[in-house]
Amino acid sequence: MGVVERFWQDRPVLVTGATGLVGGWLIKCLLTAGADVVCLVRDWVPESELVRSRDIERVKTVRGDVRDRDCLERAIGEYEIDTVFHLAAQTIVGIANRNPISTFESNIAGTWNIMEACRRSPSVKSIIVASSDKAYGDQLALPYSEETPLQGQHPYDVSKSCADLIAHTYAVSYNLPVAITRCGNFYGGGDLNWNRIVPGTIRSAVRGERPVIRSDGQFVRDYFYVEDGAAAYMMLAEALAKRPELRGEAFNFSYELQITVLDLVRQILAQLGSDLNADIRNHAGNEIRHQYLNAAKARQVLAWEPLFSLSDGLSRTVAWYREFLKA
Repeated sequence: MGVVERFWQDRPVLVTGATGLVGGWLIKCLLTAGADVVCLVRDWVPESELVRSRDIERVKTVRGDVRDRDCLERAIGEYEIDTVFHLAAQTIVGIANRNPISTFESNIAGTWNIMEACRRSPSVKSIIVASSDKAYGDQLALPYSEETPLQGQHPYDVSKSCADLIAHTYAVSYNLPVAITRCGNFYGGGDLNWNRIVPGTIRSAVRGERPVIRSDGQFVRDYFYVEDGAAAYMMLAEALAKRPELRGEAFNFSYELQITVLDLVRQILAQLGSDLNADIRNHAGNEIRHQYLNAAKARQVLAWEPLFSLSDGLSRTVAWYREFLKA
């Protein structure tokens, strides 16, 4: 049993956003490491990786919403939670544009509720808050470093900027053991938001349909494989428990690649052996045009390095969806 596994053995951990893409893979890693996992679940999602893999039978489940602070305090207190991974969020840009209030309530109020519940719970030793590269907003100088100001302008980006700042203020003002992750666009098996480019492209191609690109295909994004994300979150939580100086710190995790949406779609189609061409709609609005992250701080301070390449991640993702869609 390795060092990481010894750290997590029997450790009571709360994961919000357990039925989401990152939540499902994080829980898988935590269970492998021997953690005692409690999941906050709002909606029953039978196709989610948590349910589909039957990992839900190996965790404790609290039915509730991050907007309900009493529920969060009860869960953290009764299960004597040591480590919190706050992943719950409304993550779709288009939904945020159409329904900004529900996005603000989940992403901003949800974050202050989890922070306040943790502040009132003396058992909590580490809190990881999942922010995003979207928190930086539009910037002239790229790549984003952790010193780049948070200045989201559109609804989704603003929700991430605000949540990020709220997490930071609880570390600074209340000495809460919080650290913040800022990653790019997660992809991987288990993402059931079919309007996202990776699962949508794979499903279309498997069905012999042209994959749809909502933008002009030239938007640049920082794509990050979900298993790397789960490993990075666990690494940061362990570091935070041992190094109080990391409280309030934010870390970018990234492959540091600049990939256009169209290039990514072409790579996916190549992995599938498909000769289809993308259907470029050019409808996207209220989105940042060019984003990518500098991960030097994570490498230097945490000795972090990715476990997978973009190509490795895409290969594993395509294999997952082939199996899923066949079923």
